[in-house]
Amino acid sequence: MSQPGPQTADAGPPGAGDRPQEIGFLLVPGFALLSFASACEPFRAANDLAGRALYRLRYFGEAEGRVASSSGVEVPTEGLPRERGHLHTLFICAGGEPAGWDRPAIHAALRRMARFGVRIGGISGGPYLMAAAGLLAERAFTLHWEYAGATVEAFPEARLTRARYVADADRLTCGGGVAPLDMAHRLIAERMGAAFARRVSDWFLHTAVGAADDPQRASAAERYGVHHPALLTILETMEKTVEAPLSRQAMARLASVSARHLDRLFLDKRGLRFSAQYRAIRLAHGRRLLRQSPLAIGEIATACGFSSAAHFSRSYRSQFGCSPSADRVLSAKTVDRAC
Repeated sequence: MSQPGPQTADAGPPGAGDRPQEIGFLLVPGFALLSFASACEPFRAANDLAGRALYRLRYFGEAEGRVASSSGVEVPTEGLPRERGHLHTLFICAGGEPAGWDRPAIHAALRRMARFGVRIGGISGGPYLMAAAGLLAERAFTLHWEYAGATVEAFPEARLTRARYVADADRLTCGGGVAPLDMAHRLIAERMGAAFARRVSDWFLHTAVGAADDPQRASAAERYGVHHPALLTILETMEKTVEAPLSRQAMARLASVSARHLDRLFLDKRGLRFSAQYRAIRLAHGRRLLRQSPLAIGEIATACGFSSAAHFSRSYRSQFGCSPSADRVLSAKTVDRAC
């Protein structure tokens, strides 16, 4: 993609200041390239559209060198920041599995920058590392929905929301994917005005800027391919009750249908029985916990509403073709190769 040429007109309000605002990105190996690009490219484009340096971007890793994204693309990096200098905001970008996020040096760097007064942000899995560093206590935050279960298990007191991005004082968190485009639009608008931010978003064909509290995922109707109101109510409730599954009768009452009609709905619209759908949702949650958390298999079984680890393991093998322990070992090997 070609870059927009300098345009001095509409360069922003005179109060925007002459000094470039310095924004850093601390990259964890395996970070999602799309999330990273969605976060940094709007600031680069803002410089081009303004015809002057509004923002200065810096890229950090655990050491000076290069950090590889999940797709293998490498970004040259400085070592971890030791002094604040002119750093205004520091985003931590992480992807892959939380098993690869146990990085004490990064946690310490985040705490150090926070003490210096730097605004700290997290993108995709980055907020998990912020929580591990103790920077999200009593703060509202978000992260990619894929990591929500592991985050709640690791940080039970976390004030996690399912928003696209959250600004809580000097903490910024974002679900990743294309949501950083929405967050960057807001940050640029705060500094340069709404009209200028609109020009930046238009450059990326970002014509529908999402609000902070917009959902991260498609609706249940889109994800499951159904539109029956009663069935949607039940599917959404299934996703919210994996730890304490409701009975068929309770679900039927909730949706104001008979238990027999509920069974017919699932067979007709989903091609499987009520119990099979519920079990598949609970096992998918279990698989995420298995790969993303250090919980014992028995604890994961309980978190997914199974009566015992043995029952969970049998159901898991039937659904995924391997035991929970074997899947965990395979996932750990994948993380090791990525690191």
